[in-house]
This record gives sequence, C-alpha cells and structure tokens, in this order.
Amino acid sequence: MLQPIIGLEIHIRTNTQSKMFCGCPNMVEDEAPNTAICPICTGQPGTLPIINRIALEKGALMGAALGCTVAAFSKFDRKNYFYPDLPKGYQISQYDQPLCTNGAVVFDVASPKGKYQKKIRITRLHLEEDAGKLLHGKNKESYVDFNRAGSPLMEIVTEPDFRSPAEAKNFLQELQRIARYIGVSEADMEKGHLRCDANISMREVSGQGPVARDQEDWITDYSKLGPKTEVKNMNSFKSVERALEYEIIRQTKLWEEGNPVNFQSTRGWDDARGITVEQRTKEEAHDYRYFPEPDLPPITFTPERIAGIVQQLPELPAAKRQRFEQEYGFTSSDAAVFCDSKELAAFVEQVMAELTTWIRDTVGEASDAALQTRSKWTKLVAGWIGSKLLGVLNEQKRTLSTMKLDAENLAELLSMIATNKVNGTNALQLLTHMVVSGGDPSQILEEQGLAQVSDAASIQEHVDTVVAENPKVVADVKGGKVTALQFLVGQVMKKTKGRANPEIAAQLLRDKLGIE
Repeated sequence: MLQPIIGLEIHIRTNTQSKMFCGCPNMVEDEAPNTAICPICTGQPGTLPIINRIALEKGALMGAALGCTVAAFSKFDRKNYFYPDLPKGYQISQYDQPLCTNGAVVFDVASPKGKYQKKIRITRLHLEEDAGKLLHGKNKESYVDFNRAGSPLMEIVTEPDFRSPAEAKNFLQELQRIARYIGVSEADMEKGHLRCDANISMREVSGQGPVARDQEDWITDYSKLGPKTEVKNMNSFKSVERALEYEIIRQTKLWEEGNPVNFQSTRGWDDARGITVEQRTKEEAHDYRYFPEPDLPPITFTPERIAGIVQQLPELPAAKRQRFEQEYGFTSSDAAVFCDSKELAAFVEQVMAELTTWIRDTVGEASDAALQTRSKWTKLVAGWIGSKLLGVLNEQKRTLSTMKLDAENLAELLSMIATNKVNGTNALQLLTHMVVSGGDPSQILEEQGLAQVSDAASIQEHVDTVVAENPKVVADVKGGKVTALQFLVGQVMKKTKGRANPEIAAQLLRDKLGIE
C-alpha cells in the first residue's frame, strides 16, 4: 500500500508600506509595470540594502503565532541563482540561522469518516525578498515587471506531516486566517500574497497504514523517504488540493509500473488541463552557494523584545473557535463559520453582548428561564447571522465593512423575531433593508407595516375567506391530506401580506375544518 508524504513551503507577503531592503512602495499589484522600482531593488552596482524593521517584526509576530521560537540571533544570506525575474542574480534570504524555528499548528480536517484534528510541525520561518514577475505575450515574447522584486516575504517551511491533499488545503486556510488575525498580511492567494509549493513523494506502508492524524505518524528518519517532487504555480486552495490529488495518481501509477520516481524534480500545475507538467530538475541547497550577506548586519532580539512581540498576539482562530463553543454554546461548525474572519467574529460577539444585556434585563441572569433563553438566542444567532445575513451580503454584493447594519439593530431584530413581533419572511425583508440602508428595525417595521399579527380575530376573517375560496383543498384536508393544510396557511399569509402569525393561522384553520 502506498501513502503520500507531503510537505509545504509557503510564501506570505507582509503588508508593509515599503519593500524589504529599500524604500520603494510595497503591495503595488495595480501599478504600471516597472514603476515601483529603484537602484536597490533592481540590483544596480554600488547600492546598499537596509533591513525593513516593520517587516522583521511582522515576521517574528507570525513565527510566534505559529508557536515558533524567535531566534535571539539570526542573519541574512545570499542565495545565488539566476532567472530573468531576479535582477541581482541572487536573492537575499536566510539559510542556516533563520528568524523562527520549531513551531506547530493544530487545525481541523473534514473527512468522509468525520472531522479530526491534525498537528503539523513548522520547521522554520525565515525572511527574504521576492522576485519580479514574468509576463508572457501571445507571440512568445516574455517581459519582466520588477515592481514585485524586493517585496518582503515570510517563507514558512513545514515538516512532511501531511498525508492527504485535504490536510494541505485545510492547513493553508488556517494559515491564512492566522496571518489575517494578527494583521501581517491579507494572504490572498489570487493576488499572490500567499503562494504555496508542495513537495510530495510516496512510501510503502504495510496493512492499512498509519492514521496520520497527529504526532504518532511524524517521520524522523528522512533517509527512508523517496525523492520528492515539488509542485508550483498553485494560486488557490482548490488548486493545491487538485494538484496533489493528481500527483498521487501519477506517482502511484509509476510505482505500479515498477518505475517509481527516482530523482527530485519541479513540476508546474496547469489548472486548465488539471495536470502537472515537468519544468526542471530540482536544485539542492549546495547549488545555491549560500554565504552570509556582507551588506547587512546580523539580527539580534533581546528576551524583552521577544516577549513584547509575543504579547502583541491577539486571540488566534483556534482559541476563538473553542471559546465560541464553550462561552456561547455554538456548534463547532457554527463557530468555524463565525471565526473564519476576525471581523465576523467581532460582529457576532457584539450581537451576543447586546442579547446578553436583553436577557439580563428581561429574565435575570441566573434563572432557568435565562439559560433557556440563552440557548434559544444561540440558535437564533447561528441561523440569522451564519445563514441569512451572509446570504444577504452575498446577494447584495456587500461585506461586513460596507453594510449599514450594526450589531445593536440586528440584536433588536432578533428579539422581535423571538417574541413573535415579526415573522421570518418579513424579518428577512427587514434584514435586507437594514443591510442596504441601515435604520432601526422597530421604526422600519411600523413604516412598512410588517409587524406580525397575532390577534386571532383579525386573522379569522382571512381564514374564512381562504376556506370559502378553496373548496377542493378543503376537501383534501378533510379527506386526510393534512399536508394540504400548508397551502391554506400560505393563502392566509398572502392575504395578510405575510403579517399573520402562521402558527395561529394554522390552528384557526384546524378549528374551522374540525381536524386535529
């Protein structure tokens, strides 16, 4: 039996204002080619680089978030190789003394057999500068845009702890959340802020093979692993998953043919064709002829400075998900949705704070009623934020930052739903109005006449009319086709413009037709 052995190398561009070793602007995807450059980042003779302190601190912060040790002493090195998009003929990177080492990330993985937790070891995080970008024309011309050259990158290298493409994809998604939570990068794969190279090989295992969900399947003897294949050019989480799935099939077939991969190589992912394509033989570390960068001083961090960086860490996604489950009673899936972005998690907490105040003011803090009410609110928030609000935002092409709805008004709307002042249909209309235009839900309810009618006498006349107008459906209901009752309820709702309490309408119809 064959098992995939996967390790990742991830580059994340920090969101600093300037580049890694010069004052040119960073994050300039929309600028005209070769306009954000200077003699330093284009490698002109006689120029001297200067370390970007903010990029350095953000790298250390990311390392701390990954559970790494921030080195008291590290240095930059020259990595010598030549490609057209590397203007100096070498890259300033870090080799034997990186900024951060020995971390780990724990995250959830969904599988056909259920969700499980996976722990991935982080070998190192080091800093380096980005290369430029090659642009290929229709007539086989190639151009170089150096705007990106010199941009600050954090390279994160994992141990080969992944055993499936799904694990690799879920890890990258968690890495993106962490980077966004701590504010070091937007980590947008489509914009190139987060780029991933995957190393994959296959090994033979006996029986069903190890489960590979935690440290029990960590590899310590790397000499027993076969040559790895590096896969590049993956610009989405789905592409990473698809490329690894393809490589598993390709390499398995080679094993079955008696011709397993026996040399290291680099392959590019062709997303349109869904295949990997061989690019070149993989270089070894000695091919790069590393040596200490002579133009930059070593980096030193005092214990006090390292402690100060660690103290800057906010609550990270995994901890926030766990707290949302324990403190608010959300399910793990709802907590995962809410904590996917720091902004959404903060909004949910604001809504819950408003509702907690309402519970305290109406039913007290320690009563059984308060506990029941709290549980009811949790389910209400999960449904109306996790499903309906996110659906409205998508429909209206808005984000949390551009919507007009605030937490206080959403909490008031939810209280109106819970106390039957508005039914679900009209509440959704209110929600859409508030997302687009804002406003107090009580005022909008009154202005638009959307308040739910629970007065039986007011609903009865519409029940009488609906029964009179639908004799065939009435006969079906009396004949035992109880599901037809919902049609009659719908007709009552239609005549009341969605304002009738559907439960009261249904009961009045049962009473009118003499059914249970």
